[in-house]
Amino acid sequence: MKITKIATIGTLALSIAGLSACNNMMPSKSADMKAPMHSQSMAKMNVVQVAQSNPDFSVLVEAVQAAGLAGMLSDPNAHYTVFAPTNAAFMQALQETGMTKAQLFANKPLLTKVLGYHVVSGDMAMYAKDVKPGNVMTASKDTLMVTKEGKLMDENGRTANILKTDIAANNGVVHVIDKVLLPK
Repeated sequence: MKITKIATIGTLALSIAGLSACNNMMPSKSADMKAPMHSQSMAKMNVVQVAQSNPDFSVLVEAVQAAGLAGMLSDPNAHYTVFAPTNAAFMQALQETGMTKAQLFANKPLLTKVLGYHVVSGDMAMYAKDVKPGNVMTASKDTLMVTKEGKLMDENGRTANILKTDIAANNGVVHVIDKVLLPK
């Protein structure tokens, strides 16, 4: 009888421990919800999935989808360098241009051009160590300048700071910037 009680208590303890472990895997309703809710490492995701995993790129993700570029940027055989503006950068650009998000997203040619201005494609992705001062040709066929100070400058003279570099993806790399760059 005593052995049965010990076995029952042991089984109960293991069950509680197992349920507790499962509970720890569930997302909480606090600030932890901003963390990616997957176990896949960033390097196994494509550049679109990397953006989707970060809530500070939600406007960028919406824009990529509205422009119909998600498929292209998910290509596992491509090599993209994406200068990804944050949500705050998009809101600032909309305010400066006097456009609403809906107006920008409805103008697919303009949206595609703006997004293409943030992408460099080539034989290899450009990690921070590869980004040198000078001009870079973007996917939109416009020129983006890297200044000696390590900032990005668009054709209008606006500069963007690079906030975070080298977020690896399976088809390129993402660098976080604080401004939306605009071609002429």
